[in-house]
Order: sequence, then structure tokens, then C-alpha cells
Amino acid sequence: MRYLLRRIGFLLFTGWAALSINFIVPHLMPGNPAQVMLAKFQGRLSPQALGALTEAFGLNTDKSLFVQYLDYWKRILSGDFGISLTYYPSPVTEVLAQSVPWTLGLVGCATIIAFTLGTLLGIFSAWRRNSALADGLVPVALFFNSIPYFWLSLLVLYLFAYYLGWFPIAGGYDIFSMATGLALLPSIVYHAVLPLSTIVITALGGWLLTMRNNMISVRSDDYVAFAYAKGLPDWEIKYRYAARNAILPSITGFSMSLGFVIGGSLLTEVVFSYPGVGYILYQAVTSLDYPLMQAVFLFISLAVLAANFFTDLIYALLDPRVKDGGD
Repeated sequence: MRYLLRRIGFLLFTGWAALSINFIVPHLMPGNPAQVMLAKFQGRLSPQALGALTEAFGLNTDKSLFVQYLDYWKRILSGDFGISLTYYPSPVTEVLAQSVPWTLGLVGCATIIAFTLGTLLGIFSAWRRNSALADGLVPVALFFNSIPYFWLSLLVLYLFAYYLGWFPIAGGYDIFSMATGLALLPSIVYHAVLPLSTIVITALGGWLLTMRNNMISVRSDDYVAFAYAKGLPDWEIKYRYAARNAILPSITGFSMSLGFVIGGSLLTEVVFSYPGVGYILYQAVTSLDYPLMQAVFLFISLAVLAANFFTDLIYALLDPRVKDGGD
């Protein structure tokens, strides 16, 4: 019980710190959102209209920073994130509601696929070590793991979308299609092939190497040797004994990766103009859209903190020594 209370206390403190930084960082950026708003409308706003819009966006810079900080917390607790400057006059919650499903579908599926394939290939590479195929996976994994994913995105976009024309260059679906609902699913999958493949290829190598190293370490433990002495089948030793324990460190990384899913793969979404959270975050930063920036950072922070908290709980269930050591 004390372990759980400590984790909750740490979660609350970290959440307060993250949300406070979320308020401070946009205000340290150079430029004035009100001036950006005025330039966007090219002088067509009267001073009265500009003042009203500035107040509506929650960008009243006449207030002290402390008063703005209190207003920021009031908006968070009430669920009012204001109106987006970039997508005016849409509320921030509406913009997020439209973009979050795209990121969850793309980055969430890519993370799960990369983790599953990387883990299975890591098990195979460690268990069949000294074979040509198993050892050959290591340099391939190192190569793709070291490639910047935005550079690979540009490469596959040029080759498969622009040069060969096999896939669309941008977007999340065919905007000229009259299909709706499930009928739009083939178009969504078709547009997601390149960005999803880019994320999977660059992330898979890390999971493979991590699982391979863990398996090699676990394979030399006494309980694995004892399982061999009992005459258990090779597949049972590999999965029920070695892999079951070797995967524990990977669970932490996987949980944190799921937390970061809400933030999307920023540069990948920007390169493919994919309508996810990463793409709207880029647009918010370039437009000094404080309400949208703060809302996106808020969701990312809360998702990562929640993933970290649930990872601690899973660890306590899988390995009682964690909980006992904490007490």
C-alpha cells in the first residue's frame, strides 16, 4: 500500500511540474501571438476586434504572468483550452479530437508492430546465435536503428510516392473521395503505408537489439540450465523460461513508447503532411498558437506520466521484489 501511495504522490508532483513547465515554455518563446494574429488578418482587424480576439484566445499579455498562470490552471481544471489561432475559429478540443485518432492509429499500430517483430527477431537472434541468419540480423538492426527517421521518410517519399508513384505524397485519405465511414478505410490504409513503414523500420532495430542482449544474459542463468537438465523441450525453455524473464526490461520501454504515441512522430507526420498530433503541433509552434501548443503538450505529458505509472504497477505485479524493496 505504501508503494502505491508513493507512486501516486510522485505522479501528482511530476504532473504539476510538467504542467507548470507546459505553461512557462511557450511564454519564453520570442514573438507576440497577438501580433501574429494581426499580421494574419493583414490589418483588417480594428483595435477593438483585436483586443476581443486576444482575450478569446487567452493571450491577454496585459495580465501578470502569475495571473495568467492561475487562469491557465482554471482552464485546465474546467476542460476549456480556448480557441485555436491556427484553426480559428475551431476550439482546441475540437482540433485535438480530430487529430488524436489519426496519431493513435498510425503511431500506435507502428509501435505495436515494431515491438512485436523486434522482440520475436531478438529472441531468434539470441537463441540461434552463431548462425549466419541470426548474426546477420545484428548489423542490419544497427544500420536501420541509426538512420534518422525523418531522413528515411524523405527518402521513401521521394522514391515510392514521387518517382514511382505507388503511394500518395501527402494526407491521411483521399480528400476527393465521396466515401464515408468504413468505406473510407482502404484509402486511410493506403495513405498510411509509407509513414507507418518508416516508423516500424527505424524502431524495430532497437527492440531487436534490446531483446537479443536480454536473452543472451538470461540464457546463462542457472534456472535455464536446470530446465535443460529436466529435459524440457527447446521451445518451452526459450519462451516460458528465457523470453518470459528477458522481456521484463523491454516492458518499460514499450510502456513509455505507448505514452509517447499521443505525441506522434513529429517529423514523420510533417514530412507526409499526415493529419496527426505531431503535424498540428508543428503548425501551432510556427503560428505561436499558445492554446493549441499547451493542450498538445498537456496530453503528451499526461500520457507519458500515465504510462510510467502503469509500468510501475505492472512491475510490482510481475516482480514482487520491486514492491518489497520499495517498502
